Amino acid sequence: MPQTCSDSSQQLFKYFLQTVQPKSKKTLAKNGVKNIVVVDGVRIPFLQSGTSLAFEIGCLGTLAKLPLYSLVQIFLSDFFSQRVAEHIVYGTVIQEVKTSNVAREAALGAGFSDKTPAHTVTMACISSNQAMTTGVGLIASGQCDVVVAGGVELMSDVPIRHSRKMRKTLLSLNRAKTLGQRLALVVKIRPDYFAPELPAVAEFSTSETMGHSADRLAAAFAVSRVEQDEYALRSHTLARKAQDEGLLTDVIPFKVPGKDTVIRDNGVRPSSMEQMGKLKAAFVKPYGTVTAANSSFLTDGASAVLIMSEEKALAMGYKPKAYLRDFVYVSQDPKDQLLLGPTYGTPKVLERAGLTMADIDVFEFHEAFAGQILANFKAMDSDWFAQNYMGRKSKVGAPPLEKFNKWGGSLSLGHPFGATGCRLVMTAAHRLKKEGGQYGVVAACAAGGQGHAMIVELYPQ
Repeated sequence: MPQTCSDSSQQLFKYFLQTVQPKSKKTLAKNGVKNIVVVDGVRIPFLQSGTSLAFEIGCLGTLAKLPLYSLVQIFLSDFFSQRVAEHIVYGTVIQEVKTSNVAREAALGAGFSDKTPAHTVTMACISSNQAMTTGVGLIASGQCDVVVAGGVELMSDVPIRHSRKMRKTLLSLNRAKTLGQRLALVVKIRPDYFAPELPAVAEFSTSETMGHSADRLAAAFAVSRVEQDEYALRSHTLARKAQDEGLLTDVIPFKVPGKDTVIRDNGVRPSSMEQMGKLKAAFVKPYGTVTAANSSFLTDGASAVLIMSEEKALAMGYKPKAYLRDFVYVSQDPKDQLLLGPTYGTPKVLERAGLTMADIDVFEFHEAFAGQILANFKAMDSDWFAQNYMGRKSKVGAPPLEKFNKWGGSLSLGHPFGATGCRLVMTAAHRLKKEGGQYGVVAACAAGGQGHAMIVELYPQ
């Protein structure tokens, strides 16, 4: 098993000794289909944007900058063997123009062979989910046996563009051949040309922010402010407990240039219902129920998993953690059903695998908003919704809370858009080992009204 240092190996070994042996169920292996496994996975601590990875003005006025690709380079150079990877796939959402194929630039910067293909995918909040399943497809089709997949987001350094008018002028200046032509263009520049275009966390098709959609969704399913605050408090409380008990073993220390080494997610902040209740509506004002406390926050972070065919992993002496089994992608109305990806994806992936909700031991869903999670619960537990919107005869049922996101979630741990999927898979794998389960469901919603669901099966111990 690849590790960064002997201490990490000792910690993982101790962790394995303390785990519960899983109960025995049928395996989801299929005749004629390669078994694909996650050998291991890591992530740097997820950090609130504007904190540890933010810009700093040095004493000489210089701007200290940590490029997006360097977050990925950490994994490729320190954790994964350059001699192993046959393909690298990374997901990201807010792309840096100079390194739009962040996977390739990071691989080259980490010293990988220039013969190792690398490409970048984007699918909003499920970008690293797409990276992983792309890797699964490459292995299943026989293109390769070893893929490094992951995701990265650096919200502390989002690209900010000139206005369209200014961009047009600058491009024209670049083509101008004479001084007179250049001057004629320059004199046309007006003050409003200098207004920057900031990236917005909003739907292009509806011009609505995700927070507005979450507020309307919560209202549609009668999810109260109290319920949302209670769920958010649960997420933070469980995340803090998981941190204190050393359960988040996929987190590796990260040395921020010019700063201290960060060792844990810094957005985990258990509060109280009284304190949370004082916050005002963040989106639909003044009567909305979505607040800063019951929403996920803008986050910097990166994650990676090592995916192999089972045959290759065993031949190399690795002990896999889990099988990646069936998965689905779904899409629905981006206005009224933007955040219902888990509701649509979960029953489909269960049917593909021949499982029911009762067979699932671990649920790991992306928490965009507390209201989003609770609305999905109500939709999944509604025969009426299943019949009228999903074309199903009956509901699939809501996940029981005692199996759901028991080590915290995106509300507390953070949500780097491109990196969360790998965290969900690794948490599911580790929880299955710890809790003695066999099957886990990973699910997430994403911008554009899309969603993803996957079955993770514990590797036999």
